[in-house]
Amino acid sequence: MSDVPLRIGILGAARIAPMALLRPARQVPEAVVVAVAARDAQRAQAFATKHGIGRVHPSYEALLADPQIDAIYNPLPNSLHCEWTIRALQAGKHVLCEKPMASNAAEAERMAEAARQSGRVLMEAFHWRYHPLAARMREIVDSGELGTLRHVETHFCVPLIIPGDIRYRLDLAGGATMDTGCYAISILRFLAGAEPEVVAAEARLSSPGVDRYMEADFRFADGRTGRMTCSLFSAALVRMSARVRGDQGELSVFNPIAPQFYHRLTVRTAAGTRRERLRGDATYTYQLRAFVDAVRNGKPFPTDPAHAILNMRVIDAVYTAAGLPPRGATTAA
Repeated sequence: MSDVPLRIGILGAARIAPMALLRPARQVPEAVVVAVAARDAQRAQAFATKHGIGRVHPSYEALLADPQIDAIYNPLPNSLHCEWTIRALQAGKHVLCEKPMASNAAEAERMAEAARQSGRVLMEAFHWRYHPLAARMREIVDSGELGTLRHVETHFCVPLIIPGDIRYRLDLAGGATMDTGCYAISILRFLAGAEPEVVAAEARLSSPGVDRYMEADFRFADGRTGRMTCSLFSAALVRMSARVRGDQGELSVFNPIAPQFYHRLTVRTAAGTRRERLRGDATYTYQLRAFVDAVRNGKPFPTDPAHAILNMRVIDAVYTAAGLPPRGATTAA
């Protein structure tokens, strides 16, 4: 790995940036955040001052043109992921793009092609996938102790009631399935180890076209079934869980998404019940290390553009099954 840290610039003064990048960068000496740009120059300056970022660029274009930046973190609204990620890749920058990577599968395919042509790394920021808990879940599923797998179920429901929030805006590719649902779908696909077909989906709307709640049923080619439930307007305080049921046992996990705060893994079989906890760093810290390793050493990583395309195809299919257009379908030029 190079002695020079990977120099990262941030597109937008997003609320998620401190947790997703700035704090992890303090734990990963191989990476440093050197610049930020936002549409509001005063907001960008205030953000840089608060977080000790050395340079503020007057525009996104200026940030991408900075030769002293190696990589870009893109936490912009979903509808802007495709355009600005492709611009960054074409400018020779590696990109860590917030999830979901695109508004729809077609955009994800364009982004993947831009990454291929540029020879730069494009990582979708599904941070949960980089925590040791993810590997442990997969290990248990693959071990055979649950027997023949029958059903996979995931939930990510939170009470996010913020008037005017971008997650509730159709023009910004918002909706529960795009926000919490993209996690639930990613985890379901990961635990199943296969791509699902959408059987049915039901949405509850916060405004025309924008889902605040989504429930979808799936089936797999081998006969297994699945279910995903997500919400931004949840009656329960928090519901973040995954469950895999086999004919000889069941795996259930509370909070597979941000296990550094608290999580619980439970396995129930005829032999009894056991519970496990896996200690470690924050998911975002593992993710940043993986991003640096991919850029510096060419190491493969799980949330690559191929993963993003497959996840977006399921998201698109869920919207279609619920009688809603995939994001971007009604706002594309």
